[in-house]
Amino acid sequence: MNATSLSIGKVFESAGVLQYILPHFQREFAWEKEEWQTLFDDAMEIYRSDSEPRPEHFMGSLVVIQDQSTSGKAQMFTLVDGQQRLTSISLLLCALRDTLSADDPLRASIEKLMVNPDEEGRLRYKILPTTKYSDRQAYFAIVDNELNPAYESGIVKAWKHYQKCLRDDAIDIDSKQFFNCIAKSMQVVFIKLYRSEQAHRIFESLNAKGRDLTQADLVRNYVAMKLPLDRQERAFNEHWAKIDNLLQEQRRVARMGELSAFLRHYLAMTYGVLPKTKRVYTRFRIHIERYCPTPEDFISELRKLNRFAQFYNKLVRPENEPNGDIRRGLERLNIVVESVCYPLLLRFYESYSEERISESEFVRALGIVENYSTRRFLAGARTNSLNNVFASLPRELDVENFLPSLTGLLQGKGYPRNQDIRQNMCYRFKLTKDRNAKKRLFFILYSIERHLSRDSGGYSVLDDDPQVEHIMPQSLSETWREDIGTEWEQVHGDYLDRIGNLTVVTGEWNTAMSNAPFATKKAMLAEHALKINSDYFSQDIPLWNADAIAARADWLAQRAIEVWYPLGGFSPPRGDIDNARPTLLVIEGRRFELNLWREVLITTVEVIAERCDDFERATARFPRFLSSTEEAGSIASHRLPNGYWLKLSHSNSNIYRFCKQLVLFCGLDNNDWHVEYE
Repeated sequence: MNATSLSIGKVFESAGVLQYILPHFQREFAWEKEEWQTLFDDAMEIYRSDSEPRPEHFMGSLVVIQDQSTSGKAQMFTLVDGQQRLTSISLLLCALRDTLSADDPLRASIEKLMVNPDEEGRLRYKILPTTKYSDRQAYFAIVDNELNPAYESGIVKAWKHYQKCLRDDAIDIDSKQFFNCIAKSMQVVFIKLYRSEQAHRIFESLNAKGRDLTQADLVRNYVAMKLPLDRQERAFNEHWAKIDNLLQEQRRVARMGELSAFLRHYLAMTYGVLPKTKRVYTRFRIHIERYCPTPEDFISELRKLNRFAQFYNKLVRPENEPNGDIRRGLERLNIVVESVCYPLLLRFYESYSEERISESEFVRALGIVENYSTRRFLAGARTNSLNNVFASLPRELDVENFLPSLTGLLQGKGYPRNQDIRQNMCYRFKLTKDRNAKKRLFFILYSIERHLSRDSGGYSVLDDDPQVEHIMPQSLSETWREDIGTEWEQVHGDYLDRIGNLTVVTGEWNTAMSNAPFATKKAMLAEHALKINSDYFSQDIPLWNADAIAARADWLAQRAIEVWYPLGGFSPPRGDIDNARPTLLVIEGRRFELNLWREVLITTVEVIAERCDDFERATARFPRFLSSTEEAGSIASHRLPNGYWLKLSHSNSNIYRFCKQLVLFCGLDNNDWHVEYE
């Protein structure tokens, strides 16, 4: 490494060809008005100084890589750090040139810093920007004195800003003195590295403080330093440019730039651990150094990153997913769990693209993840552990046994019980001020609405934007206080934002109900188009107080459990079953209210027998439960409609396990059979 203090004039001065090449992986010209103006103000401060010689002004460092093969009068540098500074200085000089007459000799002095006069094509320009956002074309047009380059690049905006500054009537500038202030007094530390050195480590040290580079910016620079110059352009155009276009850092995912977040989730999928937000670049570098020793390996990894970026684009923007069922699954997950599950979903997409899982398995897997995430949300489970859960799953998942493996893994990672959901929804669940709280509330209520309408052939939707309606209003009238009782103040504070007191209506209805008496609201809601309102408020509810709000919360909890019922194959602890009483059996959406485990057994077998094509084989598989003949003298057996016999003397837990096994054996899905118990 060689570090030298140089003036801007010396930076651009050369006896032969000089060129600063911005790596293809560098970010675009990103300085904005504040930075442009600061640079101009610094130049003006030097210009207005009374001291002679004028004071030097330190601008920071320029970090370049020089190939060891560079020799003679040709000096070609890869500009690793300082592109914003160096490009802006040259644009200020171009703007100064544009104020001069055609025969002013100062124009030649400025041109000397901008171009290699004896060269043509790209070699003519001493700075070679990237092609992103037309930066290179815009810069060439300005240097070549095209007065109105038609590009949207930030380079054009910076140049026009400097033109405006220099033409300000309030500023009377001696052009030659101003040029000398820039060329002689503005200084940089010029740090020259060679590719044989670990340039990226020096770059990391230089950028450890002060420079606000994103993790994606650091990765770009690392890629530029690792790949030979002759391999960069093709690798950039074929792979990284497509990633950059899809996942733009100015958009945010989980409070990170989109591209940085993608790299973080990609590494989590690969290693089973989610890197800290400020360690993404470091983890990426370790990953490359471990598995990509050659440029060919590195380019292969970029190709893989490009493929996964296509998947990630669909995760953050499900509208780009052409399959309607997958798209809807992604949309729902983005509401309930946001980006936390992306490492796992990247693995799903990889398996789907490689045809290791089918479309239907992908859709069902999204439903399983939704089930797990929503039940945890409804149960009030801690969310900070989910990052680790979804980071570890891609490595633990057995894709060859995809759905059972996924289900089993999630059941072992804090899967909530029904009573956890009831307890939380009745006593703790509140509408918070979290930015996504309303979206999640609407998600829960609309999902219940569709469930209530499942046998009607359709479901109602609001004809206007949904609004949260507080049944006990936010502002209490005297009538409301009397209805609630003497402890109205405490009840209002404790229950106002609980889910039992909330529903969804249009803005028009929300305004019409406002803080009207409960009798008025109840009558309106009983006639509402949504069954979540009409079904409940058609009941006899004389008052709306703490008990009434808790009762509705319990009703909503039960409906939510019916929507997100325990994952098939979820086997509660033996003691829970043996000491419990069943209340509801659901088979393929058909509901049976019952009270005995013997009824669960008989109903399950009779329903399954109707659709099982080879019940004789099932009988042979489960001889402890099924028989083709009645046992002599047995009173603990039941004759099935198909003529076979069902043995009834079994423990509750054995009945539960047998029913689950029979469902699977006869071709149904784990999720097609569900029993509620208390």
